[in-house]
Amino acid sequence: QVQLVESGGGLVQAGGSLRLSCAASGRTFSSYAMGWFRQAPGKEREFIAAINRSGGYTYYADSVKGRFGISRDNAKNTVYLQMNSLKPEDTAVYYCAGNITGGNTIKVKEDEYDSWGQGTQVTVSS
Repeated sequence: QVQLVESGGGLVQAGGSLRLSCAASGRTFSSYAMGWFRQAPGKEREFIAAINRSGGYTYYADSVKGRFGISRDNAKNTVYLQMNSLKPEDTAVYYCAGNITGGNTIKVKEDEYDSWGQGTQVTVSS
């Protein structure tokens, strides 16, 4: 499994932007499909965005489509989540996740991912 560490969370006002980063250890990062999930207090963890191994295909949850962007830099072993036009309902702990078993496709289900980061808190004030 790859080790994942998220960063970039924090407190931001509604309408603002943040960019989350997820740094991966190991030399096989380019073999992983990557995703971002989030979990708000009292709610289940939900899918946000996914990107395939090569970075050529992305997919988003309807709740963030048009506001968030996922990207990756395989040379830096890092996946990013650019979050724009943030809303208070985006407040959550954000997790990145990796899947090595599924080929050059995107994964949207939590149980399809085999590596998880510890999460980074994002708080959006109104």
